[in-house]
Amino acid sequence: MSDPTKQFGTKASLQQQKTESDTPIYGAPAVRRTKRVTRQTLLERKKRGERFSCLTAYDATMAQIFDEAGIDLLLVGDSVANVVQGHETTIPVTLDEIIYHTKAVLRGVLRSMVVADMPFMSYQISPEEAFRNAGRLMKEAGASAVKLEGGHRVLEIVAHISEAGIPVMGHLGLTPQSIHQFGSYRTRGTEKKEADQILRDAKDLERAGCFAIVLEKIPSELARQITEALTIPTIGIGAGVHCDGQILVYTDMLGITNDFQPRFVRRYDVMRERMLEAVGQYINDVRTSTFPSDEESY
Repeated sequence: MSDPTKQFGTKASLQQQKTESDTPIYGAPAVRRTKRVTRQTLLERKKRGERFSCLTAYDATMAQIFDEAGIDLLLVGDSVANVVQGHETTIPVTLDEIIYHTKAVLRGVLRSMVVADMPFMSYQISPEEAFRNAGRLMKEAGASAVKLEGGHRVLEIVAHISEAGIPVMGHLGLTPQSIHQFGSYRTRGTEKKEADQILRDAKDLERAGCFAIVLEKIPSELARQITEALTIPTIGIGAGVHCDGQILVYTDMLGITNDFQPRFVRRYDVMRERMLEAVGQYINDVRTSTFPSDEESY
């Protein structure tokens, strides 16, 4: 029988995890126990003025790395359509695909809160249809919450889902599922009329039951006004420093992608170049018969 500590850490660290919580982690052996970040954790962080970090994730391996590093929240974003599937927009990704990737992410997580995106046409038809699909993300995939885009047009949907006990995260500003309506990825809320509407939408989403709101590509001053006006946390992406939390697509911040370099992305590494170098070395070693060595053979 394999030693679980080889996969999940040392026996000492496992014992510490056991003493922190008696609640088993979803989809993992009972030995994997620890305190999960929850919606209440984020609310308490906002009250204390403590910032929190978020990244996207689409598979167990990357989720495990981010979780171990200490990321507070992982979003299984519909950006999987761009990052993994190679689409130009987020629109093609399906609910079944989000469920698949959310289940994979959950297998790699001990601590981070996992939120699943509701993809295009999974919530726009009716509040009842939205509730059924949100329920699938919770029941089948094991998500801790769902995220959907829009303001006043989704208030009834948010209320219906949240009243049923499913935590809902909102998303305002640049909403990628509406890209064909917007016609571009320009900054939203630069004009007073639109800025006022985004602020009203944020307040209405909180009243409807959202536990947090993503603010994407809006002016920093508008994000500050929204953050100060709400009792629930805001999560910025291209929305300045005043938000309660920040989120980035991990392939952007790690420098894996090279054809998407927006102003709001800080590249913490240039992993694409290092990966190309490593793979190139592997190719050369195979061609020159220097891999595998005697030590690497049986």
